[in-house]
Amino acid sequence: MDKIYDVAIIGGGPGGLAAGLYASRGRMSAVIIEKGKWGGQAATTEELENYPGSIEHPTGPSLTARMKSQAEAFGTEFIKDEVVGFDLSDKVKVLKLKEGEIKAKSIIIASGAQHVNLGAPGEDDFRGKGVSYCATCDADFFAELEVVVVGGGDAAVEEALYLTKFADKVSIVHRRNEFRAAKSIVEKALDNEKIQIIWDSVVEEIYGDGIVEGVKLKNVKTGEITNYRTDGVFVFVGTKPVSEFAKGIVDMDEKGYIIADAEMKTSAEGIFAAGDVRVTPLRQVITAAADGAVAAITAEKYIAKTFGH
Repeated sequence: MDKIYDVAIIGGGPGGLAAGLYASRGRMSAVIIEKGKWGGQAATTEELENYPGSIEHPTGPSLTARMKSQAEAFGTEFIKDEVVGFDLSDKVKVLKLKEGEIKAKSIIIASGAQHVNLGAPGEDDFRGKGVSYCATCDADFFAELEVVVVGGGDAAVEEALYLTKFADKVSIVHRRNEFRAAKSIVEKALDNEKIQIIWDSVVEEIYGDGIVEGVKLKNVKTGEITNYRTDGVFVFVGTKPVSEFAKGIVDMDEKGYIIADAEMKTSAEGIFAAGDVRVTPLRQVITAAADGAVAAITAEKYIAKTFGH
């Protein structure tokens, strides 16, 4: 007889890990399915100083590793696979994976969001050869070199600050003339002598010979194009939800973010959403973890009502 989980959680970031922890502590059988890196985007973030109660100098990888261990200790199971479809014709739901399928009484979608590509010529050609989307992963490759960071939000400015620990010079290229990032982070960047800010500009092209050697910058106000020498390009220009697999299953907004209420209920019975994949005013580790906890508790109530235990 195939195992039927109480809850199947799609995504192993903070939202999914918190859901697994709360479900398992609530004596529910829980499984987390993750196609990529355990910890999600948080696992690629170096400093997490705004997560309450963190140990001194917390990092994304260390925090999410502890979250995973904690959920595992309470009995959460983990599967490395990708959800490609569903069969929701019965009360017990079937998640179709690339390798097999899983049955569950409820589903929590915590698949998160991923970085948006710049879309400039050369970006794909130099991916892994000077173009990166993760400062934590790749900063040490650029020790004593010069790099460009593209973007103006929290992630871009935070990663630029982190890169100054390795690179000799970090240039932030931003299409506007002021940052969208939190003021406290912006102040740190403006005070850092290694950081140079190039306002009102976009990257038109990334070029080099085998590895990145420079970018073509366009001033959006004057239209002027300049060649700017750099050894690396770090792209932080926004995120998009990882929700393609759930299209037609749950209601979404025009960007593909899943619509869920305060209890994390979606438009589909017994399917809940948590974290960065849902419509929410804030996408942080703390909000994703909170969503996961709420989703697990709501799933527990749904199972008791629907299955009678």
